[in-house]
Amino acid sequence: MAPTIPTLKLNSGADMPQVGFGLWKVDNGICADVVYNAIKTGYRLLDGACDYGNEKECGEGVARAIKDGLVKREELFIVSKLWPTFQDPEQVAPVVKKQLADWQIDHFDLYLMHFPGALKFVDPSVRYPPGWHYDGKSQIVKSKTTIQETWRAMESLVDQGLTKAIGVSNFQAQLLYDMLRYAPTLQVEHHPYLVQQELINLVKSEGIQMTAYSTFGPASFLEFHFKHAEKLVPLMQDPTVLSIAVKHDKKPSQVLLRWVTQRGIAVIPKSTNPEFMAENLACCTFDLDEEDIKQITAKDANIRFNQPHNYFETDKMWIFG
Repeated sequence: MAPTIPTLKLNSGADMPQVGFGLWKVDNGICADVVYNAIKTGYRLLDGACDYGNEKECGEGVARAIKDGLVKREELFIVSKLWPTFQDPEQVAPVVKKQLADWQIDHFDLYLMHFPGALKFVDPSVRYPPGWHYDGKSQIVKSKTTIQETWRAMESLVDQGLTKAIGVSNFQAQLLYDMLRYAPTLQVEHHPYLVQQELINLVKSEGIQMTAYSTFGPASFLEFHFKHAEKLVPLMQDPTVLSIAVKHDKKPSQVLLRWVTQRGIAVIPKSTNPEFMAENLACCTFDLDEEDIKQITAKDANIRFNQPHNYFETDKMWIFG
């Protein structure tokens, strides 16, 4: 039997599961089965995006789970994201409708602006997902669209019933201060090597709900051969994390996830292994001691992995500068 998952209240009034399933880097060939198995394990929040390139397969997994009676659509909380090349106001609704068609659903439960900084529109018939580069190779071309213009177009998605709530991803404090009147939901990279405590303090003080991705730190980025990821001690092997795991008779992964969730932040771990899926989902069935949390938090080194210039050379996209 799946554990009871706590929920967080969004500014829209909706309840969002605090533990969800992340879909970044889930291979297309197995994605439908992975989504189906995640739902079967007990996950109800599915976190996807246009840029992941697997939304069609995600939709196939969801449709099969609903058809087989594992879940009803209203029991799922499906999240997707607006890529920068679609941030011009006139492109927002069309791409959302395409994404919904891929998912085989009529609305998202939460729709996020994936990154700040609009880029020139790339027609889906030319390349989809479009990636960062206008020419598909190396050319970064910015759009003149402002964040406020994109946000207004996203608000219209709620009015049209295409999504129940909207928010932002990968935004920092300065932009959030500018957007406070919009009361967004925020999704950011968050792990013991990148705590961002001041950002957490801001969202908590303003009643903004936060979702953490890449909670296991460098583990998600080793395949990209990031030198700073390869040099760090993997969090699953960190002596402090291991000792806390032994103390509570839990897995290191569960300790890392509980470090996040116990502080009121949502998580979206990913695994293709059913055993690990179940372990991650059960991360809220125990409590860390306050000293445990302090010891893990003390590992903060302000090391960020998910930013454009770590993936490719560029002098055009300094999002976290």
